[in-house]
Amino acid sequence: MTDDTFDSGFPLATSSWDAAEYAAIQRVVDSGRFTMGPLVAQFERDFASAFGAGFGVMVNSGSSANLLAIAAAVLDDRVDLQAGDEVLVPAVSWATTYYPLQQYGLIPSFVDIDVDTLNLDLSLAEAAITPRTKAIFAVNLLGNPNDFAALTALAERHGLLLLEDNCESLGAKDDGRFAGTVGAMGTFSAFFSHHISTMEGGMILTDDEATAQMLISLRAHGWTRGLPEKNAVHDKSGDEWDDLFRFVLPGYNVRPLEMSGAIGIEQIQKVPQLIAGRRENAVYWTERFADLDSVRIQREQGESSWFGFSLVLEGALAGRRKEVVQAFAAEGIESRPIVAGNFTKNPVMKYLDAKVPAELPAADKIHEDGLFVGNHHFPVHAGIDRVYDVVAKLS
Repeated sequence: MTDDTFDSGFPLATSSWDAAEYAAIQRVVDSGRFTMGPLVAQFERDFASAFGAGFGVMVNSGSSANLLAIAAAVLDDRVDLQAGDEVLVPAVSWATTYYPLQQYGLIPSFVDIDVDTLNLDLSLAEAAITPRTKAIFAVNLLGNPNDFAALTALAERHGLLLLEDNCESLGAKDDGRFAGTVGAMGTFSAFFSHHISTMEGGMILTDDEATAQMLISLRAHGWTRGLPEKNAVHDKSGDEWDDLFRFVLPGYNVRPLEMSGAIGIEQIQKVPQLIAGRRENAVYWTERFADLDSVRIQREQGESSWFGFSLVLEGALAGRRKEVVQAFAAEGIESRPIVAGNFTKNPVMKYLDAKVPAELPAADKIHEDGLFVGNHHFPVHAGIDRVYDVVAKLS
């Protein structure tokens, strides 16, 4: 694809499929095996190998990946994490970064972000640590990885469990490490608008085999089916028939479809070129917007995989987001808030037992003046020019 794909606008997302994905779907249809099976297992192996992780466990969404990661951490006797403990989280992220914490009795401790990188402000995170703080659930936002050397040093200094919500940043790297492989577990999404798409789908990566086995059990009802005879969750009885329905963990049914696994096998092969295309567009984006003082664009940490292109309105455009959004729409440019803005401003907070600082100035700035437009895996220089022209005209 090229800019010519867009006749009269600049969409937020486009498909990364070609004939290979449709052929994979047809093979599944022809096989008659639609429930999770060998193709999901192959995709898990391929995905883990692509990012240098020991184990991958596929689920039906990135949100479910977050849920299972938190569940596995709380239920693991080796991990010091239980109801009432605090978990540091950035104030800007998607809803399902936070909900699993509430669902397991953990207390999200909101920390402001760095307005440039859009990721957790690590100095504020350290200041927020209390004796009840047991973990950090870091988020790599809009393709941008955290400063992994500083993040891991912070976790080690205070004995904190480190988890990564990497649903928006597949393929990003920092400090020689892929995002989503730095913590004890890292979560990914394969929703349509993300770097790869399996229609719906998510993945959890870990280097710990016992953790992977817990995730496998939690994914499907908390039973032992799918686990080896000897495993870290609960050894089987040896009676094959009896072991079909032996429930050992309070699990879920968040299994993916075999079709999603088949698509994923094709998609994961394309990751290097998909990320390279997005990064090339980002070079043009940063050069194009370098002369505008009315917007702040995301500062890259390490090697971003550039999920999208964010703009934080400043100077002449501060307080005029609605006007910018309307001008974008008139030119066919799709835009969205930066994830959920300052999440603590959402009405759902009344249901969350959370710690919220008196002030979150950077998150507030994103909430009022932040938005993002799409990036794609093929050249979109003309689309970027269209965005620039609208912003420059309003400035």
